[in-house]
Amino acid sequence: MEQIKLLDEIKNLIEGNKNRELIDIIQDLHPADIVEILLDLDEESQKYFFKLLPHDIAAEVLNEVDGDTFSSILEVLTEEKTTEILDEMSLDDVADILGELSENEQSKIIKLFDHEDATDIRDLMHYSEDTAGGIMTTEFVSVKEDMTISQAIEELRNMASEAETIYYVYVTDYIGTLVGVLSLREIIISNPNLLVSEVMQSNVIYVNVNMDQEEVAKSVAKYDLLAIPVVDDDTILQGIITVDDILDVMEEEATEDIYRIAGTSEIEYNENDTNINHLVSSVKSRLPWLMITLAGSFITGAVITGFESQISNNAALVKFMPALTGMGGNIGTQSSTLTVRGIATGRINSKEISKNLFREALVGIAIGIVCGIAISLFAGFVFNQPQLGSIVGIAMIANMLTASIIGTLAPLIFKNVGIDPAVASAPFISTTIDITGNIIYFTLVKLMT
Repeated sequence: MEQIKLLDEIKNLIEGNKNRELIDIIQDLHPADIVEILLDLDEESQKYFFKLLPHDIAAEVLNEVDGDTFSSILEVLTEEKTTEILDEMSLDDVADILGELSENEQSKIIKLFDHEDATDIRDLMHYSEDTAGGIMTTEFVSVKEDMTISQAIEELRNMASEAETIYYVYVTDYIGTLVGVLSLREIIISNPNLLVSEVMQSNVIYVNVNMDQEEVAKSVAKYDLLAIPVVDDDTILQGIITVDDILDVMEEEATEDIYRIAGTSEIEYNENDTNINHLVSSVKSRLPWLMITLAGSFITGAVITGFESQISNNAALVKFMPALTGMGGNIGTQSSTLTVRGIATGRINSKEISKNLFREALVGIAIGIVCGIAISLFAGFVFNQPQLGSIVGIAMIANMLTASIIGTLAPLIFKNVGIDPAVASAPFISTTIDITGNIIYFTLVKLMT
């Protein structure tokens, strides 16, 4: 409610051109709150409001907006102010935003940087956006191994203002190969006359520029790092990735997995899309999985058709099909979700397939027994057919066991063949389990009647 009131107040102040009051409000706001407010304003109000922001806050705000908003806002600023704001931004953030713009817009913005920064931005843009090189920054502190601690401190003073973080100081040899790392604490407490090579830690945790960003995030989380160095194939230090970028990666990857588990994708979520564009994006995203589901329903229908004689002899059989397939689909989706998340966090790997499969099978059997007893008693009493109750109960247990196994195995198999395990999504799992569940059910009916 407070945010809504604040937004309304800002809109009124913009309409009244009351700059002094707006500046007073801005001074009390966190940049993250300013971003939310900015995105809720219309385009003209965005530009008006942004002009009032101090350079350092404007830079933080631009880090969080999309390419279209970024380009639109910069259009109304003078070249001098634009340059001042861009100088406050991290080069990796600039490179990420420029990747969303046209080549013409990219060129206009890059030419505002000095030669060295412009070169770094172009280099960053050459890497795929979902790799270590695509999310790293070239603004970091490094020293040579043959420096003294005193010289390293002086170098740190000179470079600190341009670096994204100074918690870690990386050590290179004369050609730029990464050979060690120092913490800020180690530099401060060490004897100024010692060589850096005598104090540094030589067992550095690093990643390759081409490593997938999800694997980078796992490394940072595993070793509890605030930043991780990025090297090329020759172990030449190219940049660093800081923990704030890792948090963005983790959110992005988790969001992507959630979309895929649901059988859709992030291309659907764009608030600025027109209704037509949203319709096209949604259809393209959802239709492939729904077509798989449709094909699966034809197979399920064919399975049921093969048991028409049993169904015609006892119509009550049909009444339990939704319960069997529905329960199987639920536990299968639960198992697949746990497995996909376990793979994403590194808790589950290919070496532990049998262990995880055994655990989920036990869960499937336990839940199946409870649900099987319940549905068999219901079937026996309601329809006065004890034999039908036994069939339905056994089918429930078998279906729950099968579903939990499929839900666990599918993501692991996909992972081992190089396919994103999240693709083993709810539509895939539920369709497969519908088919197997009906086969199990009617096979038992045929054998036991």
